[in-house]
Amino acid sequence: MQKIKKNDIVQITKGKDKGKQGKVISIIEDGDRAIIEGLNLSKKHKRQSRQDQKGGIISIEMPVSISNLMIFCKHCSKPSRIGIMTLKDGTKSRFCKSCKEVL
Repeated sequence: MQKIKKNDIVQITKGKDKGKQGKVISIIEDGDRAIIEGLNLSKKHKRQSRQDQKGGIISIEMPVSISNLMIFCKHCSKPSRIGIMTLKDGTKSRFCKSCKEVL
């Protein structure tokens, strides 16, 4: 079970966007990188491929290593580490290690 999944709110802990929060758009298939909405932007030169498209310089989100992310706990209102526990019915769930709330 992955600790960070799509649509989680995360905070970046290292790099140029340190301290910023965003929503996970996707997880790269290896499982070690994630794309965060509006963070880790990079400029890309794009040419006009059709008449109705514009060319120019656009900003795109680049992947961030999952080791540089922490899930933002809504109950604690701070970024926290995540644990995985097995419930009585046999399913696994994620929980915040600081406040013990299930995510």
